[in-house]
Amino acid sequence: MNKHETDGKSMGTAGLGQSDAAANAAKPSGSNCGQAKVLLVDDQPLVRQGMKYIIGAQHDLVVAGEAGSGPEAVAAALDKHPDLILMDVQMPEFNGIEAARRILAEQPNCKIVILTTFDTEEYVFEGIRAGAIGYLLKDTEPEELLAAVRAALRGEVIFRTALAAKLIGQALQRQAEEAARAAAANPPASPEAVSGNVQPAGRERTADPQGEVPELLQPFTARELEVLQQMAYGLRNEEIAAKLFVSESTVKTHVHRILQKFDVQDRTQAVVYAIRSGMVQ
Repeated sequence: MNKHETDGKSMGTAGLGQSDAAANAAKPSGSNCGQAKVLLVDDQPLVRQGMKYIIGAQHDLVVAGEAGSGPEAVAAALDKHPDLILMDVQMPEFNGIEAARRILAEQPNCKIVILTTFDTEEYVFEGIRAGAIGYLLKDTEPEELLAAVRAALRGEVIFRTALAAKLIGQALQRQAEEAARAAAANPPASPEAVSGNVQPAGRERTADPQGEVPELLQPFTARELEVLQQMAYGLRNEEIAAKLFVSESTVKTHVHRILQKFDVQDRTQAVVYAIRSGMVQ
């Protein structure tokens, strides 16, 4: 089944089970005051129609507009000033990842959730790099989609695909291997040029385009950064312990402190923040 067939099936039928009258009845009458504005971006009208039906039935959400290509997405975002964008990846002219970069350069407070058919490491990793706050597949159930939208509006990181954490780790590991090969082929002229992207304790971090990377009350220790790097590769606690020649209980302690310093609840959120701030390779 090709992309267009899959997209139409997943989102075009997602709202079935409610009548149009029921959907309209669920919306508050009068102004849109207090409703979060959502921009729908997909090159398939049927997919946009399905998302519009789901979003439009909610009392706290309103569809601010639609777009079917990268340039249209940027133009609509600058015109409508949405609170959140549901962004397809594969679109004409330039893709949703590039559209996200351009939009967030102008509107850094906008929340962007990548919504696509493809669960691949390139999209997950590049989506994070571009500043997306979430990544969901188009076959996500309507209830889960709405829960993710509301969580993203609260500023929570939403990477709930089955392979997201694993794919992030694979992408980072591949990037590190490519960097190592490039460094071996082109040795630097000075020691300063070989410094990596892993942030030492106390180093100033790169600003996140969405402003979602929390300020650390305490810097990471060198060992915590080592553990964080291995977490980004998708390793479990026992695997990290074996790699770093420490006990598993020691790793658990470091992981706990990393989550505390980032003020997050799970490893995936910590890795997302680490990627955005350039703390891992």
